[in-house]
Amino acid sequence: MTSTHTTQLWTPKLEIKEVGKTFKTKSGETSALEKTSFSINEGEFVTILGPSGCGKSTVLRIVGGLEEATTGEVLLDGKAIQGPGPDRGMVFQSYTLYPWLTVKENISFGLKLKGSSQKEQDDVARHYLQLIGLEGFENHYPIQLSGGMKQRVAIARSLANDPEILLMDEPFGALDAQTRNIMQEVLLKAWEESKKTILFITHDVDESIFLADSVYVMTARPGRLKKKIPITLERPRQFSIKGTTEFANYKQELLELIREESLKSI
Repeated sequence: MTSTHTTQLWTPKLEIKEVGKTFKTKSGETSALEKTSFSINEGEFVTILGPSGCGKSTVLRIVGGLEEATTGEVLLDGKAIQGPGPDRGMVFQSYTLYPWLTVKENISFGLKLKGSSQKEQDDVARHYLQLIGLEGFENHYPIQLSGGMKQRVAIARSLANDPEILLMDEPFGALDAQTRNIMQEVLLKAWEESKKTILFITHDVDESIFLADSVYVMTARPGRLKKKIPITLERPRQFSIKGTTEFANYKQELLELIREESLKSI
């Protein structure tokens, strides 16, 4: 009797394959991103770190379908990305809430567009209001919220749409240091609960270590992947972990890598 075995091929959640980007300018062309390749697993939290102008936001915009790659391709669940889509949620540094909608209406906006029942919209909004700690603010408008509260709503809105991956472009960059630290913990709580795959762009070394499973360091422009550093700090993480020797060692390594690239760009 002959037995047969089916081999299941493992596919990363997100694959960046030889992706490059060149912008046309009045004086010719500018290479923002050299051919870059990396992959992200299901449920992984990856941060991209690099000097200013290295192309890290360009990578994110290409994954989000907001920019078209000059070379290479991006695959999500094995399928090529062609333009924006509901399978990718995006959170930017600027506050992108709809000012004429309440907090609750902003969170459930995508569900309403999908034709979800009012009960489902209410249930999902209630769940994320609790998760991000904004119960009692559901009927407030964005103008009545602080910067940190607005970003909490933006994160909740993206998660409420149940995307395959969450793309975040320096979402806490405009916040003061204290609020930024709190928002990092809020995001980790939401990620641990949702198990979503997250690609997060930042220029903050401490933030990149605290949040990530892996930090991808990019070179100076034209950007390319310089090094991948797995972060093995214990989860769930508390703010106090930033004071440990292990955290300090990661920080020193990353600061040296970024300094090398920053000097090249001068």
